[in-house]
Amino acid sequence: MIEVRWHGRGGQGSFTIARLLGMAASVHGNAYAQAFPSFGPERRGAPVLGFTRIDENKITDRSEVDACDYVVVLDETLWGDNVLNGLKPNGIVLINTETPEKYKIDNVNIIALDATSLALEYLGRPITNTAMMGALVAAGDFIQLESCNNAIRESMKENIANKNIALMAKAYEMIKEGK
Repeated sequence: MIEVRWHGRGGQGSFTIARLLGMAASVHGNAYAQAFPSFGPERRGAPVLGFTRIDENKITDRSEVDACDYVVVLDETLWGDNVLNGLKPNGIVLINTETPEKYKIDNVNIIALDATSLALEYLGRPITNTAMMGALVAAGDFIQLESCNNAIRESMKENIANKNIALMAKAYEMIKEGK
């Protein structure tokens, strides 16, 4: 089973992207998936967690993801010990940052991407969720980019979908080239 934890703030789309990844895996891929949020006060800017589980077998565990293969941080101001808690051995942390050198940690695989700048360029807004999904798809070999494209096409209006697909493709390309 692949387990992903998304760290974001209310309004950044962390649950939306958890759900889109699940849709990509289950509806447009060949897997079972779950996606669900966890949040405290429901207000814009408050810390929010999103979770996605993907497996080839039916998923019956409905609890929060404690041990994860991937942690995706949409907003670097959320960086703290809680980001690394529960990261499985050989797990990967993807972080949206302009300053990747700040996040070098021994024995932790960290992939940095300036998703905010990309989102501003492609969307005109600092919504980084699809950029970070592109980075996640590039970092892991558990889902196809085309499945994610299809999930976005199905969930968004055409003009918004096209922008997000282009953003996701650019982030994917940047991470693949950096590997």
